[in-house]
Amino acid sequence: MGHSQTDDAQWRELVAELNARAPDDQIDPTVARVEAVCDLLGNPQHTFTVVHVAGTNGKTSTSRMVERLVREHGLRTGLLTSPPLTSDTERIVIDGAPVSRERFTQVWHDVAPYVAMVDEQSVAAGAPRLSSFEVFTVMAFAAFADAPVDVAVVEVGMGGLWDATNVADGQVAVLTPIAMDHERYLGTSLVSIAGEKAGIVKPGATLVLATQDPVVEQVVVDHAAQVGAGRTVRQGVDIEVLDRVGAVGGQLITMRGLGGVYTEVFVPLFGEHQADNALLALVATEALLTGGAALDAAVVEQAFADVSSPGRLEVVRSSPTVLVDGAHNPASARALVAAVDDAFALTRVVGVVGVMADKDVEGILGELEPLLAEIVVTWAGGPRAMDPDDLAVVAHDVFGPDRVHVEPRLDDALDLAVQRCEGEVDRGSAVLVTGSILLVAQARVLLGRP
Repeated sequence: MGHSQTDDAQWRELVAELNARAPDDQIDPTVARVEAVCDLLGNPQHTFTVVHVAGTNGKTSTSRMVERLVREHGLRTGLLTSPPLTSDTERIVIDGAPVSRERFTQVWHDVAPYVAMVDEQSVAAGAPRLSSFEVFTVMAFAAFADAPVDVAVVEVGMGGLWDATNVADGQVAVLTPIAMDHERYLGTSLVSIAGEKAGIVKPGATLVLATQDPVVEQVVVDHAAQVGAGRTVRQGVDIEVLDRVGAVGGQLITMRGLGGVYTEVFVPLFGEHQADNALLALVATEALLTGGAALDAAVVEQAFADVSSPGRLEVVRSSPTVLVDGAHNPASARALVAAVDDAFALTRVVGVVGVMADKDVEGILGELEPLLAEIVVTWAGGPRAMDPDDLAVVAHDVFGPDRVHVEPRLDDALDLAVQRCEGEVDRGSAVLVTGSILLVAQARVLLGRP
């Protein structure tokens, strides 16, 4: 059923009200405001079991896999991820489906009086109001408690220790690969970043740890020991991806989990990094549901076959092939390049790239350079986005001026990239849109993806 003009107007008013708050990337590092609102609401975050997912790259895909595995076991699930691709309702998912606009609005009205009380107290103390992400986190917890869900899979917004989501206590904490990103808030070394992200590990929790830089691993393992985590499970030591082979639409992965070996599980996602994410999700679900015993192989296969992760090396068009991926730091760009080389037989790739000005732009472009025959730089959207002309200056240094084009509008950039592929389609040419999840979101809309 469609929305009336009145409904649309009310929705736009609500979105404007929420977006008038400090955006996700403007952080006042404390959980105090969210704790205060949750206290007033009766601490909804303690009414369900939590799997908490942090890390620099792979959080969303891993979270979506955990949710799908848990749901396939017959439990009611909640999922909180960020940022959304098309609508703020995507942030709050219950039983595999984003809440409706009507439910989203209702939840906002349920929590708004309490948010207003804490806003007033915070401003009176010289601190800011709740940010948009803090409000969305409160709303998600309230919606999950009201459903009620059995298990909530909660993706950290930024960092971990002081992230809004850390008012919840994860029975299972998953740390995906940790790399340099968000240095303004998390620190300028891997040690400081790892310390912040390790903050989601709580007493008695099972920690599922991806392969990490040795310095990162030491920081995280030490923190887990200090807080009294129940068990630490390390990729490459306790669990591992044993094998993976390409398959139509994805890959077949053989994994050694806590409960044994799961052979040739089809996952409809591309790249070695997604195989690693699948392993983390599998083991987190084992730890959550069986304490580490094997899961039913048929249930695991059914769940993984239905996994999706929009905007993560996603094919959104053919002839020419158009791929989108939200890589936004050098580590994720490196994983993207490896995944494209691994999964697609492409001889010529034209990039459409827009980035946020506060990112390691030269590092991102440097990782993309071996893959891209040409690059069309564009505006990623939003106040943080780097000006395309400034981005072109960096791109000239990395690619050389003959391989760089500038189109400030994304639709024009896509058109130009497609033109640069014409005549090469049959020989394996493709367009790759990357550099920012915001850019990917816009590209998906332009190309008709829901």
